[in-house]
Amino acid sequence: MTIISAIETSNNEMIGDAEIYTALTILRVAVGAMIFVHGYRKAFVGAGLNGTAGWFHSIGMRRARIHAWLAIATEMIAGVCLILGLATSFASACLIGVMVVAFWIVHRDKGFMITDEGWEYVAMIAVLGVVIAMTGPGGWSLDAVLGIDMQFSGWLGLAIAVTAGLLSGIGLLLFFYRPSEASGASDV
Repeated sequence: MTIISAIETSNNEMIGDAEIYTALTILRVAVGAMIFVHGYRKAFVGAGLNGTAGWFHSIGMRRARIHAWLAIATEMIAGVCLILGLATSFASACLIGVMVVAFWIVHRDKGFMITDEGWEYVAMIAVLGVVIAMTGPGGWSLDAVLGIDMQFSGWLGLAIAVTAGLLSGIGLLLFFYRPSEASGASDV
């Protein structure tokens, strides 16, 4: 019996693997598609990469063009990996790292509600990344095909996603974020 098949409903009926795999697939695909679209828009919609780099510079990101590429690549690759259920805990770490940066630079000082540009949205996306890493991708994933769906889930998935996500986000902020330079010479 797998961990997933041990989940019981309130009337003691077992929830089957198919129901759990469906739920995990819906969650992974929804979150993966959302973060992929964020990266795609940064690269190809409106002013594209140049516009993203300009905006990043205006909010204090040093080497804004490099950071724009990193954000685009991280969001698009993590999105595809989540959709496919490939390297799921690591893709979740990428998602968390992006949300750490977004929280700190854009949302932290605007309160909780997203309607006021607050941090509600980025916090929920990070929480979804944690949940996906802990539960694993489910049986309908490339990780399952490769036989690694259970090896990198549970507490290890949590540790990978949260540790790598926080370290990558904080590291990026330490190397790239200089709000006092936002109005200085362009490095876009």
